[in-house]
Amino acid sequence: MQSQKKLSETSVPIDLQSLVDSHEQPFVVIDRDYRIMAINRAYEKNFGVSRATAVGLPCHKVSHGSDAPCHESGEDCPHANLFDIGKTDSCLHVHYDGNNRMCQVRVSAFPLRGSNGELYMGELIQQLSAPEERRVNGRRMVGQTPPFLACMDQLKMVAQAQAPVLLQGETGTGKELAAHFIHSHSERRDKPFLTVDCTVLTESLFETEVFGHVRGAFTGSIEDRIGLYEQADGGTLFLDEVGELPLAQQAKLLRVLETGQFRRVGGRGYRKSDARIICATNRHLWEHVTDGQFREDFYYRIACLAVRLPPLRERLDDIGLLANDLLELVSRTMPQDFTLSPEAVEQLKHYDYPGNVRELRNILFIAATQSKHGEISASTVEEVMRVHSRSRVREKSVQVVDTGAEASAAAPATGKPASLQELEAQHIADLLEKHNGNRRLVAQELNISERTLYRKLKKYAL
Repeated sequence: MQSQKKLSETSVPIDLQSLVDSHEQPFVVIDRDYRIMAINRAYEKNFGVSRATAVGLPCHKVSHGSDAPCHESGEDCPHANLFDIGKTDSCLHVHYDGNNRMCQVRVSAFPLRGSNGELYMGELIQQLSAPEERRVNGRRMVGQTPPFLACMDQLKMVAQAQAPVLLQGETGTGKELAAHFIHSHSERRDKPFLTVDCTVLTESLFETEVFGHVRGAFTGSIEDRIGLYEQADGGTLFLDEVGELPLAQQAKLLRVLETGQFRRVGGRGYRKSDARIICATNRHLWEHVTDGQFREDFYYRIACLAVRLPPLRERLDDIGLLANDLLELVSRTMPQDFTLSPEAVEQLKHYDYPGNVRELRNILFIAATQSKHGEISASTVEEVMRVHSRSRVREKSVQVVDTGAEASAAAPATGKPASLQELEAQHIADLLEKHNGNRRLVAQELNISERTLYRKLKKYAL
């Protein structure tokens, strides 16, 4: 009792404002009724809000311009957990600054006790990467829904590590873009980022491409060749669709991952490379492990850090942001710029997108080709999605693709609308003619990689 009394007598009162200003990150003190009691200088600077304006107002009024608490608008909010059950919480959140610009943040809540015993919430706010910081090769990772923000948070965290990463997600979820994001936010950002497409390389060609070969290793090898793994030294090697690798190649890559050593085809001595491996797959790899099609030891080696990219159907509220961003890319291939009417944006949300973001981009492209004016209407989107959905069902049973002039002529003759694939094939054929067969220029205009273009050329027999 005496020690407690002595402590009370010698304790020094601390000014609340000076305490919150000691935080380098934005910090806010909030009471049980959502009122802001204090903000620090970092909050004022980062969000362009003065304490004179913010203190006394509800936190949701300042951060969202809303009269209702954030959790009533579908946002994660730590307020209820802290005041109702005393739980220290952390969540991803959307925050708007003084100019109504959206920011993605991580909010961490801590209990604070006033001198009168009253409970308050101390809120530490960490800004995630801004949309412009997510730009990779002219493309952005766009979204603000909780699944997207959680994924971005994971990508940012694994970017700081050195271990292999496995990106899992359905076709079209943006795995290659995510791999680029990891690389560009890592300490390896100034070193090479190279890609291996595991779907197009034969067993023998894989070893040559990845590990290189020496002169005379096989017929036609007239000089030494440096493989991609060696070229990526200090940087990142991205293995796209790693689930397609044969077991023999998995074993060779496993040794490389464990030792950092490799040998060129036909070579005798071992070489070293410090390339970080990022793998991607649209398969459920563990199922292939259990049925013997994928090595268990290789799986555990590449899945040290695993990130799942959510499908578009789990983040439909991102459609508006995504569609407008993708339309900028689509407009680059068109004679005019296009926008979406608000009704068209809502219409786009009524679809499950089995092809995910890539399919959304294709639908927007078709809608743009069918719009005479700069604005794409809801009726145009509805018709494109109806035809596209019907053709998708049809193509499950039989795949017949007409290309070039034949496809253009078929639609008017039969009265049947051209399918998405037919229109895409025709567009690629037109671009090939425009650029005199230069695939690099065609890929640039389509804003896709040359290897993706190669797949499409093979698919459409162009």
